Amino acid sequence: MSALSADSLVVKRGGATLIDNVSLSLGPHGSVAVIGPNGAGKSTLLRALGGIDAPTSGHIRFDGRDLDDLDGRERAQAIGFLPQTFEPHWDLSVAELLELGAARTKALQPHALDGMKQAFELVGLEHRRWSTLSGGERARVLLAAVLVVDPPVLIADEPSAALDIRHRLEVIRTLAARGRDRLSVVVVHDLDLAFRYFERVVMLADGKVVADAPADRLIHDPRLDETFGVRFERMKVGDRWALHVDS
Repeated sequence: MSALSADSLVVKRGGATLIDNVSLSLGPHGSVAVIGPNGAGKSTLLRALGGIDAPTSGHIRFDGRDLDDLDGRERAQAIGFLPQTFEPHWDLSVAELLELGAARTKALQPHALDGMKQAFELVGLEHRRWSTLSGGERARVLLAAVLVVDPPVLIADEPSAALDIRHRLEVIRTLAARGRDRLSVVVVHDLDLAFRYFERVVMLADGKVVADAPADRLIHDPRLDETFGVRFERMKVGDRWALHVDS
């Protein structure tokens, strides 16, 4: 099993510091929610961890190796990245997008594509073009294309934003459940979902990690209120805690 880590990570763009000296140790398994207010640097951090954008300084390592030392195929097999938005250059069909995802490995298990189609309710959509899909359908296609090779690390940037309530819960549960034997790092805007389904929560503000703790501990931390600029009321719902903004 492989771990992912960031050491003294800095990302600067156009004179602005988006990620400021962030160090994290992640994996080899676990479900990690990344939270923070708008502009905190969540998407920038995930793009750096996934090898999509190069950091200005610092190091990202996968399984003890510098991420830059992995060739394209190794990186694609090791880290699945689900972006917040995606627009293919060509108007591909659902089947073509899934096949492109599967092409990242030569050792795909038989019927893996069929399993993804069933799991994400894509049966019957195979010949539909990307331009004809709804936001929710697009999100499910992308998730299936990323998960079809079962990468040891999955990085997802708010993957449930375009989904209805039922599919949003299913996607969040699926991503969090991967943490049992894989590493799953997910930007989650819905704080209740973050604290309900994920084991660990990393909270960002102004490009810095202001808290990194087990979810059941961080939910009671006053830094949560300070970071989001509101006063949360903690309510016990069954065996879990939920957040309500105290107006």
